[in-house]
Amino acid sequence: MTLPASPDSPRPALMPLDDALTQLLGFAVPLTEMESVSTFDADGRVLAQDLVSALQVPPHDNSSMDGYAVRCADVAQALHASGPAAGALTVSQRIAAGAAGLPLAPMSAARIFTGAPIPLGADAVVMQEDCEVLPGAGGPGSSAVRIKSVPAPGQWIRRAGEDVTQGAVVLLKGELLTPASLGLAASIGINVVPVRRRPRVALFSTGDELVMPGDVAPQQMKPGAIYNSNRFFLRALLLRLGCEVTDLGIVPDRLDATVAALQSAALNHDLILSSGGVSVGEEDHIKPAVQSLGQLDLWQIAIKPGKPFAYGRVQNAHFIGLPGNPVSSFVTFLLLVRPFLRQLLGSTQVASKSIAVQAHFTWARADKRREFLRVRRNAHGGLDLFANQSSGVLTSAVWGDGLVDNPPGQTIAFGDEVRFIPFSELLG
Repeated sequence: MTLPASPDSPRPALMPLDDALTQLLGFAVPLTEMESVSTFDADGRVLAQDLVSALQVPPHDNSSMDGYAVRCADVAQALHASGPAAGALTVSQRIAAGAAGLPLAPMSAARIFTGAPIPLGADAVVMQEDCEVLPGAGGPGSSAVRIKSVPAPGQWIRRAGEDVTQGAVVLLKGELLTPASLGLAASIGINVVPVRRRPRVALFSTGDELVMPGDVAPQQMKPGAIYNSNRFFLRALLLRLGCEVTDLGIVPDRLDATVAALQSAALNHDLILSSGGVSVGEEDHIKPAVQSLGQLDLWQIAIKPGKPFAYGRVQNAHFIGLPGNPVSSFVTFLLLVRPFLRQLLGSTQVASKSIAVQAHFTWARADKRREFLRVRRNAHGGLDLFANQSSGVLTSAVWGDGLVDNPPGQTIAFGDEVRFIPFSELLG
């Protein structure tokens, strides 16, 4: 049995966040299994192979406007005519999208619609707003159109292959599939895409004080009891990242119960994720339970909120332990678990991006740890600070739309530029 350190023993230095993240990503060996899913259902999945186009897009020169396909030289010749026929061309055919037109007859125009193929011989499209229709001018039952000026060659024509060339890699292995990329895949005829299989994650909370909403009415809560909020946002975050989640519920604050939960979860999951019990109190059993079954590689990070953080292995499964305080759990998930899971999926989009934004607040309480402050953009383009930055105030994460990444020992004056990480960068 490991004895607690004496009060006089020096505490080990907390690991900087960047070092912890580097180590964590090193442990996240990408999953090798893949599966094929409908392009309709692949949003948010990670591509397992390059997608190569078997055709060019668009497949042929086509019109980007409703109007008239013409030969520029014919328009110039027509404009030199005198009298009512000046600038007029006979409308020789009508070409809708999905139809193929005939070669363009000399001194004529083809009525054409957006997406329709450009007829052979035409070298420009004149939009209909710049034309004047002359009914019957081309003879009985026909019409003509007056073009007011000579168009530029290539005007309003989308060239074949200008979007995608045949043989081009349109989406790279490791890309996170988005609605736009699914549309691109469909545009080259792909109805099924190869993706990494979903990570299997076992989720549980520890704490005898935890109660599930719906099990006990607010007015019947015992002293010291709290509703389990972490379980709800952690499950939602895991699902957003494309995980298959097994919810193991609330584990009692007992070493034997914690060991049993870890043993069960390790059998058929890639990752075991817990919240609570990762500190060093007498009722915190995660550390000894993990060490009895496997190993701990990371323990406590120099960030605020979120110092109590653990990574290790339980048999063949990864283990990550998050703090019990809701904001600490939320922030450490975004900063550490999210990139870990992206790496596990073989994604090339692991790191989140920060931008420089002016602080419209002051922060005089510099901390020795790297801080992540809950903020919200205001109408003036700056950042407002949530008044209460406690790790237990989950309303700060709802009110805010991102985090200020504040270095250790750093105060912030009104107007300073700070590093802002929008939640939109972290929640998908």
